[in-house]
Amino acid sequence: MSHAVHALRAARLARSVKPFLARGSRAARCEQCRLASSHCLCAWKPQVSARAGVCLVMHDVEALKPSNTGWLIADVVADTSAFGWSRTEVDPALPALLDDEQWQPYLVFPGEYAEPERVVTSVEATEGKRPLFVLLDATWTQARKMFRKSPYLDSLPVLSLQPETLSRYRLRRSKRDDHLCTAEVAAMCLELAGDERAADALNAYLDVFSAHYLASKAPRAVDLDDALHQRLKPFL
Repeated sequence: MSHAVHALRAARLARSVKPFLARGSRAARCEQCRLASSHCLCAWKPQVSARAGVCLVMHDVEALKPSNTGWLIADVVADTSAFGWSRTEVDPALPALLDDEQWQPYLVFPGEYAEPERVVTSVEATEGKRPLFVLLDATWTQARKMFRKSPYLDSLPVLSLQPETLSRYRLRRSKRDDHLCTAEVAAMCLELAGDERAADALNAYLDVFSAHYLASKAPRAVDLDDALHQRLKPFL
């Protein structure tokens, strides 16, 4: 089933003047999970509910990358929106979403980059509103630029997370182990919002996705009975 990141990817491909060639682009891939067909993840998609929503603001080619984890968030959280980021243009649906009275939006970013009066470290329940976590899906360098040059986000409270563990994400390298991937950040936000089951499902799904992705590159078979898959099974 299609979701917001799938739709954004299709729109980005439609306006491309040349093909996007990611590593392993010659492999036959599943259209739904983007992994090599031999290592398809579709049967392992969690079936959980969440009260919170997620708004992904994605840098230019993020939706095209097979390693992108924003896709996993959209698989797990039904109310996930996805928008491409541009310095000079903004999809009018994005500020409209942020102004929608059903949502209490939080811009998730390290507090050290925001004015102290904007920074919060917890999610406060507001009657009649649901938390909406705005995530900048990009490399760290790109995300800092997006944070500075997106004036329509300037009025939002900045939710500053304090991760207690190092990143488990193994598909891209970061200069710092405390830089989490987008799905890890989303799982922390869900937990703060009281959506613990969805948070646990997303974390388990990320680990299984990483295992399938790396096995497809080797290539080698995936052990569908290992501890990672067993941890995900209760959410299917």
